[in-house]
Amino acid sequence: MPANQRDQVQEVPYRPVEFRDDDLPNALERASSWLRQTQDWLGEPVDVIAVHLDYDDTKGSPYYNLKLLCNEEDLAGVPRVVREQNTVTRQ
Repeated sequence: MPANQRDQVQEVPYRPVEFRDDDLPNALERASSWLRQTQDWLGEPVDVIAVHLDYDDTKGSPYYNLKLLCNEEDLAGVPRVVREQNTVTRQ
């Protein structure tokens, strides 16, 4: 825990989804495509908590490291599963 009482460690579970490439537009396009597919799968928008861009100068590694920090519950598919179960229950 942080020493100051005004500070805190937040209990927000998130899962980083990483897109690595030497070309930033390619990484962004793949991230965008993944978001669309995931939203279709969930049936609702993905809660993206943050977007983090980093660089890797290591020889042989992709230069750009783009991470989408997503709500872990969204990626577990909970909203869609609940809706599907409610639909089955009503029928």
